[in-house]
Amino acid sequence: MSFSFALAALLLKYIRDNLKTKTTMPEWDKKISLGIYINLGLLFASAIHGNVISVVFDVMGFLILAGLLYFIYKEEKLQQFKFLVIAIAPYLVVTFIGWMVKLISKSFYKDNDNLISSIETFSVLWGVGVWLVTRKQQKELSRVKEKALEEEQNNKVISAMKAQLEVQVAERTAELTKQKEELENTLHELKSTQAQLIQSEKMASLGELTAGIAHEIQNPLNFINNFSEVNNELIEEYRTEGTTMSEEDKESLLSDIVQNNEKIAYHGKRADAIVKGMLQHSRKSTGTKEPTDINALCDEYLRLAFHGLRAKDKSFNAKFISDFDPTVGKINVVAQDIGRVILNLINNAFYAVSEKLKQQIPGYEPTVTIKTNKQPATDGNRSMVIIRVIDNGNGIPKNIIDKIFQPFFTTKPTGQGTGLGLSLSYEIITQGHGGELKVETKENEGTTFIIMLPA
Repeated sequence: MSFSFALAALLLKYIRDNLKTKTTMPEWDKKISLGIYINLGLLFASAIHGNVISVVFDVMGFLILAGLLYFIYKEEKLQQFKFLVIAIAPYLVVTFIGWMVKLISKSFYKDNDNLISSIETFSVLWGVGVWLVTRKQQKELSRVKEKALEEEQNNKVISAMKAQLEVQVAERTAELTKQKEELENTLHELKSTQAQLIQSEKMASLGELTAGIAHEIQNPLNFINNFSEVNNELIEEYRTEGTTMSEEDKESLLSDIVQNNEKIAYHGKRADAIVKGMLQHSRKSTGTKEPTDINALCDEYLRLAFHGLRAKDKSFNAKFISDFDPTVGKINVVAQDIGRVILNLINNAFYAVSEKLKQQIPGYEPTVTIKTNKQPATDGNRSMVIIRVIDNGNGIPKNIIDKIFQPFFTTKPTGQGTGLGLSLSYEIITQGHGGELKVETKENEGTTFIIMLPA
């Protein structure tokens, strides 16, 4: 039965290798290793034993192997090795029966020795066959379990990554939402600031107009006052001398009163038109286009701008020329918006000539000219009304010509310009009216701003 020690050692090693107890069950690994060494030691001892203790080793090997199989059968963690019990149990049963037969009748055992040896050989072959077949199945089963375990671990990793990604997506979404809110707030503040700056620019241009308006409105008021006083005198004359006056004198006097009233009405309407123009300039644009006399608009803003500058600086003087094409007529525009553009360009022109005047160039005469003309329609081109504001100032340097229509760009000293005038003018002409705003300039010779509006 020394074979039992070798078989027990092989069984223990097989279990140890398959379960990988060294890493998965360290507490079992020590015990299994000890069992392997004990069985190998007993195997060596049985190989050199004497006949006296032969039976002891046989019984010991039988009990160790039987106990090991029983332990495999009962232990839940070793359920996968039950096929070993099926493989080896017949060998133990045959061995045990052989012992019993030998004890009961040695002669029977001796007479049937070949049969018993054949049965024992068959039990060994059975065990080897079951071991080989089941071992192959176990390997396949082990591969399936490993694959399932690997898939489970992969699923856990994927689940963990998914959860992590969901957290990251949630955090990123929250961050983007916060950034969106901040951008919306910033955009709202920028729009509010832009609206305030635009209104500030409008009020600044209104302030420049105020002095010119006061000068313009004073003239019709003087006429109204003068003709009112004359009428009062004529009426008083009629009251005192009317009874003695001839019919011809009465008719002449009444005719003078009527003519004076007509002049009062005319100049009253003139003052009313100036006030309305001022109100149109100051109020928010409705964006409604109406037929507008471009020549009258240009003439009015040219005079208002000049008188406004004269009121602020008594030493300022410049020549201004108007050259209007009578065929221009009326075109559909937003009058207050176009008025702002013309006023801005004229003010810039007067500023340019006043700066050049300060250089005290001999023979220099500051001049601002405003021209209008109508360009007839040609093949592929529509009819256009062209307004030119021309000055003979210093011109615009080449290095800044591309920047003049950018918001907040200005060449004026701090506090004298917002840098919004030309950018707003460009927006009004191009976006509001579908026209063009261009500039032509020569350094030290002057600048021409060209407004092109669809007729």
